[in-house]
This record gives sequence, C-alpha cells and structure tokens, in this order.
Amino acid sequence: MISCNLSKPDSVLDVIRKTYTNLSPTDAALLAAALATAGRSAGCIYDGQTYEWRRENATPLVESILREVRQLEALPDAEPEKKTAKAKAKAAEDETAVIELMLYPSQATGEELLGNREDLKTLLGDILAEGVEFLFGPTDIGWQWELERANWATINGGDLRKPVLFRVEFTGPSVATEVGPGGKKRKARKR
Repeated sequence: MISCNLSKPDSVLDVIRKTYTNLSPTDAALLAAALATAGRSAGCIYDGQTYEWRRENATPLVESILREVRQLEALPDAEPEKKTAKAKAKAAEDETAVIELMLYPSQATGEELLGNREDLKTLLGDILAEGVEFLFGPTDIGWQWELERANWATINGGDLRKPVLFRVEFTGPSVATEVGPGGKKRKARKR
C-alpha cells in the first residue's frame, strides 16, 4: 500500500520513485501529482448517493447533511439532573455533532491530469485498486474543507446547540489518516 501525504506532495513523489524504479522522473512526477489530485478531489458517498468534488454544486450534499444535522439537534441531551445551569451550558458548548463522510479517491480527476498517457492511467488505476493510505490535514480534502467551513447555523435557519464536525473515511482498499501539526511539544525546563 502506497502512502500519499496530501499535505506534502513532494513526499508522494519520493514514494512513487522508490516503488516504481523503472519510471522516468517526469512520469513519476505526473503519477504522484495524479495520485495526490485523486485524494484531494475525492468523491463523497452520502445517504446512498454519490457526489463528485467540483463537478457539481455542493448544495445537494449540504441539503442531505442538513437533515442529519437537524436530527442531531432534535436529540435530547442525556445529562444528569444534578448539574447546575452553568455546568449544563458548558456541556452543551463542548458537545459536538460528528458526521461521517465516506470518500473514495477520484480516479477520473487523476486521469484528467495525465492527459493521453494510457500507460500512466493504467498504473494509477492499479495503485488505487491496491489501496492508498491518504495522510491528510484539515484543509487537504475538498469536501471536508468545504463542509467544515459552512455556516451550519445559518443554513439551518437559526442557532445550533452543537457544532458540526466531519470525520473522513475512505471506502474500499484505501484508508484515511488525519495528521495534525507535527512535532512534540517541548516541556519547560526546570530552573
């Protein structure tokens, strides 16, 4: 399984060059760019329908998700009665509505980048069929970026009690791993 870090496209090129040593540097770069594009432009499967990134307006997907947001808002809070009003308000603020997005790499978008290179299109299809581990940040995948930045309170027609967060999963043999800001936090030295 090839690892494709969508935050660092140059690392994808290194992986492609190490895995497919017979490719020329130009072909490896084209294939790496196509693979990263396929991950960034991943399609979404939600509620039995398929939505392509930037091939259609996001409104149909937003309307489908809005139904789930409203259902999550309608659920009663399971809080013990002993909490004070201030504690209940803080718990409501901390609560988050998590919605799962099932994505798939967009082979068609990656192939568009390859133009008429049928050999590279076939190789891209083989790589995606084997499975790819997509490492991504919060702004790397189009659907996640767009949906997390939507103003759900306005779309809902009023206030929301719970903020909306989207968790991304890839279908099939591909997997998604969210990466945060790198590096360990340094501990303060004792004086």
